[in-house]
Amino acid sequence: MNHTLSRFPNAEALAAEAAARWLRAMDQRDQFTVALSGGRIPKLLYAAVAAEASPKAFANAHFFWGDERVVPPTDEESNFKLAAVRLLLALKIPEDQVHRILTERGEAFAVQHAEAEICRIADLDDDGQPILDLVFLGLGEDGHVASLFPGDTVDSPSVYRAVTGPKPPPRRITLGYPALAAARAVWVLASGEGKKDALRASLAPDGDTPLARVLQSRTHTEIFTDFDLA
Repeated sequence: MNHTLSRFPNAEALAAEAAARWLRAMDQRDQFTVALSGGRIPKLLYAAVAAEASPKAFANAHFFWGDERVVPPTDEESNFKLAAVRLLLALKIPEDQVHRILTERGEAFAVQHAEAEICRIADLDDDGQPILDLVFLGLGEDGHVASLFPGDTVDSPSVYRAVTGPKPPPRRITLGYPALAAARAVWVLASGEGKKDALRASLAPDGDTPLARVLQSRTHTEIFTDFDLA
């Protein structure tokens, strides 16, 4: 089996366990690279981490994003702002450890800069993909992860690329499938109304959702959920 499924009684318990495991994982490497996610569960995750950790716990961390909406960093839709308010500012993370996607500079520049930054900091595999220590992924009702949506047939080796999503704001910048495949650890936080069927479909042997594609590209992925799939 290429994944581990951990079930929790509610979203708060899920976030608390993911936070505790993240903090333990930080101690295992001299430098720790992580790609953050947006969404409801990450809000709980970041609050749980900020409540438990000291700034020293993240002295070796570099923060990237799995995807970002093409909006200003102060916009309520910004994944950067979500993490900045609840985690980065709360723990006083130094600016040189935070590598946000510069969406206000235009898509082409933002993609190029984001790829250069992540490849400058992270280890690289033989194909030039960054080997992130941890990537957090949410799950959409349609099975999308990061900003990789159903129907996206692009087979690109780019670390980051710009895409159009089905929901506003439509323009996004996302890590591609190769970068997700190369990560040391990928943790999927699956919770929320309407997403149970998407998770079940993604876990099927013949699953064809974006999450299924990620699972099939990796030897192991951790899934945290409050769904009962029995």
